[in-house]
Amino acid sequence: MIAKAKAVAHGIRAMLYVSGESRNKKHPERITRICDNFMPQGMDASGIWTEMKFATMNHPNIRNNAIRIEISPAMEHTENFTLDDWQELWRDFAAAFDIQEIRDKDGKVVSAQTNISGSKSSIWLHEESKSGIPHLHAIVSRVDEKGNINNDHAIHLRAQRAAEMIARQRGWTTAQHIHETNIPKVSADCMEALRELDEWSWNGYQERLAAKGYDLYLRKDKKNVIRGYVLLKGNTKFKASELGKGRNLTASRIRQTWEKLHQDKAQQVRTTAKQPVVPTQKTSVPNGTMQKPQPVIRQNNPVFEDYTSYKPNCQPTEFEHDGKTYKRYLPDEVLDFFNDEFDYRELANWQALQNLAMAYFTLITSPYEVSSGGGGGGSQSDLKWGRDPKEDEIEFARRCAQAASNRIGRHPKGGIKRK
Repeated sequence: MIAKAKAVAHGIRAMLYVSGESRNKKHPERITRICDNFMPQGMDASGIWTEMKFATMNHPNIRNNAIRIEISPAMEHTENFTLDDWQELWRDFAAAFDIQEIRDKDGKVVSAQTNISGSKSSIWLHEESKSGIPHLHAIVSRVDEKGNINNDHAIHLRAQRAAEMIARQRGWTTAQHIHETNIPKVSADCMEALRELDEWSWNGYQERLAAKGYDLYLRKDKKNVIRGYVLLKGNTKFKASELGKGRNLTASRIRQTWEKLHQDKAQQVRTTAKQPVVPTQKTSVPNGTMQKPQPVIRQNNPVFEDYTSYKPNCQPTEFEHDGKTYKRYLPDEVLDFFNDEFDYRELANWQALQNLAMAYFTLITSPYEVSSGGGGGGSQSDLKWGRDPKEDEIEFARRCAQAASNRIGRHPKGGIKRK
């Protein structure tokens, strides 16, 4: 079971879509009203939205005045569901959604308990999707019947955790568990597909995976360069960053992985093209210098990308660093990478790691920044930090994530700190 939630400003458009009155809905006959709460029954989308606007009229400064929620259980769990069963699922989910109090790494409450159970809401069952999986859509007022505002901070985490709670309560296998269980098999199939390739090509890789029941979707940039890919099997999606060992199946590393699997053939090609190497005379280095690790400068002319203004395929993102909050527009795939790399379900300090990695990525600070000996602030080293001209943004994001991990360490939930 999975769930999504988002606070939205376009409540009427969302209500038209959810109720099936939108022109974008090709099969409104397969959309069923489940319940309307704290308002007259049977109204159309406009009537429902008017009721919700009345609830928020005493809070004119609320920009996102509605919450949009989607709840999607596995098909086998709802095969014999009646309307009463769907109503009960909504009530259980709303209770699990409301009970949470989300805190940061320091124990400070960042998202207080909500009260969507006590708010105006309209819930609809959709059975018209291509997957054929029945799922619930809900539109909920941001203001409850007592006049209190429903907190929308970390609302996506609240929905995910509520779905996990309900799945465990009902003895359902959670979506995350199914996903994680399937990853080793998918990784093995990808490696087998690479072994079957006599020559490396994306088309060949795609054909081999198609024979194993996977759909491969490539993600390209404006210059038609492949930056990533996802695999679909049935209704399950797998990101390349989740597969293999050490991310060896990502778009930037997959060719090297193929070469390792075909080492003999690749070695012959490399040997033929290899030029004679002229031995160089070793220069003597003082013992003190040899014992002290020397920092590596990756490039002399790093790329300084500006993320302060909107660009296509970017999202506005806020993060904290050194007591200040910054807003930047980061590429979708970079945000996906940081979310995958610093998983809130696994790491107790995921937020601190993500904040620092984003600060490195946007060049707000540098891993090479060192403290001045006098305790009066910091001083910048001579090493340059930025994206290597040969790196794509994901590779640089990976380097930023590693630098953040090296700086503050990873703290697994319930585990031992590791670097």
